Amino acid sequence: MQNIVITGCSTGIGLATAQYLKEQGYKVYPTVKNEKDLALLHAMGFENVMKLDVRESNEISEVINAVINEDGKIDTWFNNAGFGQAGALEDIETNILREQFETNVFGLHECTKQIIPVMRKQGYGKIIQHSSVLGLASLLGRGSYNASKYAIEGLTDTLRLELDGTNIYPILLNTGPITSSFRKNAMKKLEENVDTKNSVFSDYYEKALNADKSKVPFNEEAISVAKYVHKIILSKKPKPRYYITKATYLLGYAKRILSTSLLDKLLKKIG
Repeated sequence: MQNIVITGCSTGIGLATAQYLKEQGYKVYPTVKNEKDLALLHAMGFENVMKLDVRESNEISEVINAVINEDGKIDTWFNNAGFGQAGALEDIETNILREQFETNVFGLHECTKQIIPVMRKQGYGKIIQHSSVLGLASLLGRGSYNASKYAIEGLTDTLRLELDGTNIYPILLNTGPITSSFRKNAMKKLEENVDTKNSVFSDYYEKALNADKSKVPFNEEAISVAKYVHKIILSKKPKPRYYITKATYLLGYAKRILSTSLLDKLLKKIG
């Protein structure tokens, strides 16, 4: 039986993917950052839930060792954990940007760095990196998140070269808008860490905070991502990246064909 470890499974894409793969008969190891979420997932019928804050190297090691002791292998590792810090870059303190990178980039890198030797030893494996459409094109007011996803793109593009011929596949998921708590949490982070009232972007922030979150163009349910993850697991030689949602296809195509100036005009209208 193939197994998969998934980070960030308390809600949204991580939870939906864990549920879907469990129903397909895979052995799923969902991980969550907070103790309270352990009980919630156990109550949902998950037997192998583990605590994992990707910012803590020792917790990553503990999860890997526990899975290896149980199964002797890890077929797929899905680096899904992450969050969005909203706000214009000139309003984001460096320590807040650093916090964004600690989870989205450094945590992902530490998980990847620790799982590669395991997969080298077993001779195969898949490492799924959750990037975004915002790893392809940047949107106004999302600079911290944009930068973290661009970093994931660079890390994974390089890993592909380094792991060529090893039967270990690093794979990028470029997701667009997906139903989850992501937007709500991003707005919470905006209010916590940005002086929205006294910013030159105050009008933009007011509009963002009061926007109807139910009317997001090209939005899809989290199960869409879960099905792509399943497709990757089934593939003997997965593609290096997968676009998910029409928004990703549209902006990915625009990035390739438009000049920088024209693309900026388009992105400002969207943002």
